Amino acid sequence: MPLNDKEKMVAIISNGIAVFSLLQERDNLPKNTTMYDFILKVVPEDIKGELSIELIDEVFQYVTSAHSS
Repeated sequence: MPLNDKEKMVAIISNGIAVFSLLQERDNLPKNTTMYDFILKVVPEDIKGELSIELIDEVFQYVTSAHSS
């Protein structure tokens, strides 16, 4: 069963958070790059309609709580 656009977006956001965190840890991000800016750059144009700050926040909250337990 193929993923729908919202499921794809959640996967991309989750991956974006992971990559952002790694780059931030290694000090390899351009100055003043926020997680939101980074994720906006990695989302494919054809599913950007599914993207929202609230969804990024929700995925970030879930990922951080899942890793802390």
